Amino acid sequence: MDISDFGPSDVSQERYAAQAQHAGPLHLLALGALGVVYGDIGTSPLYAFKTCLQALGTPGAAIPLPVVLGLLSLVFWAITLIVTVKYVGIVLNADNRGEGGILALTALVVHEGRPKAPWLLSALGLAGCAFFYGDGTITPAVSVLSAVEGLELADPNFAKAVIPLSVIVLIVLFSAQRHGTGSIGRLFGPIMLVWFFVLGALGLRQIAQNPSVLMAMNPWYAIQFLLTHPGIGGAVAAAVFLAVTGGEALYADLGHFGKKPIRLAWFLLVWPALILNYFGQGALVLSDAAAVSDPFYFLAPKALLLPLVVLATAATIIASQAVISGVFSMTQQALQLGFLPRMKVLQTSDEAIGQIYVPAVNTFLGIATVGLVLSFKSSDALAGAYGIAVVCTMLITSILIDVLLAHRRKLDRMAGIMLWVSLPLGLLDAAFMLTNVEKIPQGGWFPLLCGLVVFVTMRSWMRGRKVVESQIGRHERPVKVFLDDLERLPVTVVPGTAVFMTSRSGAVPSTLTRNVRSNGVLHEHTVLLSIVTERIPRVARGGRLKVERLSRHLWSVEIHIGFVERADVPRLLREAERLGLGFRTDDATYFLGRDDIVLSSPRGMARWRKRLFAFMARNAEFAGTHFSLPPERIIELGGQVEI
Repeated sequence: MDISDFGPSDVSQERYAAQAQHAGPLHLLALGALGVVYGDIGTSPLYAFKTCLQALGTPGAAIPLPVVLGLLSLVFWAITLIVTVKYVGIVLNADNRGEGGILALTALVVHEGRPKAPWLLSALGLAGCAFFYGDGTITPAVSVLSAVEGLELADPNFAKAVIPLSVIVLIVLFSAQRHGTGSIGRLFGPIMLVWFFVLGALGLRQIAQNPSVLMAMNPWYAIQFLLTHPGIGGAVAAAVFLAVTGGEALYADLGHFGKKPIRLAWFLLVWPALILNYFGQGALVLSDAAAVSDPFYFLAPKALLLPLVVLATAATIIASQAVISGVFSMTQQALQLGFLPRMKVLQTSDEAIGQIYVPAVNTFLGIATVGLVLSFKSSDALAGAYGIAVVCTMLITSILIDVLLAHRRKLDRMAGIMLWVSLPLGLLDAAFMLTNVEKIPQGGWFPLLCGLVVFVTMRSWMRGRKVVESQIGRHERPVKVFLDDLERLPVTVVPGTAVFMTSRSGAVPSTLTRNVRSNGVLHEHTVLLSIVTERIPRVARGGRLKVERLSRHLWSVEIHIGFVERADVPRLLREAERLGLGFRTDDATYFLGRDDIVLSSPRGMARWRKRLFAFMARNAEFAGTHFSLPPERIIELGGQVEI
């Protein structure tokens, strides 16, 4: 991997002017952020504090006040330092033309910081992306299970129905993805608004009865707990980390809402509601030892237990939907950047560009999530496996942010201050990662394995693609050489428009040279079309097309798109007509190369990686579909490429 994987292309500043636009009043954007951004972290109270209590290893016993204060203090300061200070205060400032997420951050760091080891930072960025997939498999499972398990408290006879109901909810959730979230998405914000108000109200009710838990805001109780419980400190810290899972979503969904709505929702509602609920659970445990088994649901009066289960299930479905949508968006970015083979991406909304559906990824996530529920059978067991992939992503984000701030501090004094704050927070992430290592044998291996599979897949595809492009490049000819050949060869010019797609600007693809040599014809209007994906989210409309006439019958069109944009070639060619192409492309014929991968040379890649790459190449989405080409006007010219 080198700087070309994430580094910028040689383009004008005009192309870099575009950035995400967030239409709508601030309060409505903040309401939308409640459903998309805060769904994951908003459902953490269902299982986080309960897991902390279980980590103490004293089931059924009354828990002393200093221990409860220590646990609450750890939770309070974990949320405050990691989510409020790190993500809301620092990381949200590192937007890549309005977009966030690990890939956008990596591209920004490599482009802006110009580090000495760009390949290392690029590898870290890909690893963070891969871990996000691992998180996407386990979050829906643990969230839905923890919500449905509330039925057991309403009636113990429901215990046998928890697993089947959870599986049904997950199957319906993943099956509904193909229809999009446009209509139901409008309900996400209001439902989560009710959810956070309920979280705060339930917690405040218990705090009023035992206000001594508010002393936990003193960090000394957290320090004292760790000093007096060294044997279980690591297990408790790993459980405490569950309270901040979902924090990465604040940054990943930055492009959908912008900084102000995300920050407004956090400070006015989400942060206070979470703290009140956790402190309320602590107050309840002090007054009722039986509540240790499930302190969240014991907060509710019995008459409201079933409505709370229904609301919690709805909240976990929304949280799961947010994670799934995030994985879809990450996949689209990886596809555009060339890190994954082409696969079908369906737009599910005519209005919202970010609402997409990726069938292959949805199937993978659905099977993995249902498999986790059937294997682990309870949220307690899943909570033991949850967090390791998330903390790895957070640690990578900290490293990349520190590199970026170290560069910016030379130009911005505030960046220097942020760097000094961010460095110790990165150490906190590292400490949480070490405490989560013991989760690997308990099931944490599964999200790590998913991340490893995705990482190896991406690296194999990237390496194989470079080898193939190198081989194909040997058969491509410079434009000048091709034009000289046309003067010598007996070529007949036929009417019509032909578009030949090429991966390299300024080169004549082998499909065109084959057509000229084999058929002896050249279309009256022949277009060499190249598509360049920039390492920015969006490219400004006025700077994404370059049209050049190479000869009487030969034209070059270079299209620049951002890594969150899709290349609709017919539409972009119509735009090129207005920029001087000089002829209509409505009836153009598109010539595509379809080369078979042949394993021959022992050099370049390990043989198993070559086989993996060949398999992905054979099963990649058809290029014509990927670029929205009319199927009736496509001609494929085949060949073989040896790797």
